[in-house]
Amino acid sequence: MKKHSGVTSGVHVVTGAFGYSGKYIAKSLVDSGLKVKTITNSPNRPNPFGDAIEVFPFNFDKLGLLIDTLRGADVLYNTYWVRFNHKLFNHSAAVENTLTLFDAARQAGVKRIVHVSITNPKEDSHLEYFSGKARLERALIDSGISYAILRPTVLFGKEDILINNIAWALRRFPVFGIFGDGNYRLQPIYVNDLAELAVDMGKLSEKIIIDAIGPETFTFRELVETIGEIIGSKRPIVSISDDLGYYFGMIIKGITGDVLITREEIDGLKSNLLYVNSQPAGHTSLTQWLKDHASQVGTHYASELARRVERTGSYD
Repeated sequence: MKKHSGVTSGVHVVTGAFGYSGKYIAKSLVDSGLKVKTITNSPNRPNPFGDAIEVFPFNFDKLGLLIDTLRGADVLYNTYWVRFNHKLFNHSAAVENTLTLFDAARQAGVKRIVHVSITNPKEDSHLEYFSGKARLERALIDSGISYAILRPTVLFGKEDILINNIAWALRRFPVFGIFGDGNYRLQPIYVNDLAELAVDMGKLSEKIIIDAIGPETFTFRELVETIGEIIGSKRPIVSISDDLGYYFGMIIKGITGDVLITREEIDGLKSNLLYVNSQPAGHTSLTQWLKDHASQVGTHYASELARRVERTGSYD
């Protein structure tokens, strides 16, 4: 693969460096001694990088300022997205904002974009998450900018939500309900592995799409069983209907003030959209990571909405 000339000494821009995956991408770049900027909706969150990165707002509604922020950048690493529709944010706005970001990058002369997408995106999908991601992939491909598109399934790591909250439920409830037979599959990737992959892809000029999956494949039932066994909270697993599972999620919402799961997420899981028949791009085993962090995973509930609404606290 051909290396991008001068990329190791240029400016690298990461969206959301004070969040989850963006933080690990930024850390990898900073540790390599590169000049890094971040564009963020949360400039008042704790900054773990100090003066090592410059901080700018997204300015989606001020295209000129966004172009100025991106001007002179070699690589843009884009992790910006939303997990579900809410009165404060939604997929359609996330798509339009990302299209604005890509346009600003083109006008600013950004040489390459490393974009985090999702497995199995399809523009005609009835699930907005997957159709929106597919629309963005097409826009990036058509932009004329050199690109790498990374398609992860589920991320795990210190600030994870899904794995943590499964563990949280296993620690607190006598049984665990799964939708249907639970035989739909997932291929979780460690957030550090995704970050390393993103930075490696930033060094290239080849246009490439990668299924960013981890080395282990679990059925959802196996995933729950594995988590429960490792954290010492193995529970009976019962099959429940989608409606009952969603209703239970609403009860959890009443307790936590968060959205535990959406109907779209249930549909995406059961449709095997978080599974691909590809070689793993990550090398860290979720099973081993859980063993190393068994005393911590699931001890506290991780709230997606709290992260979106409260933008002064750390994800930790």
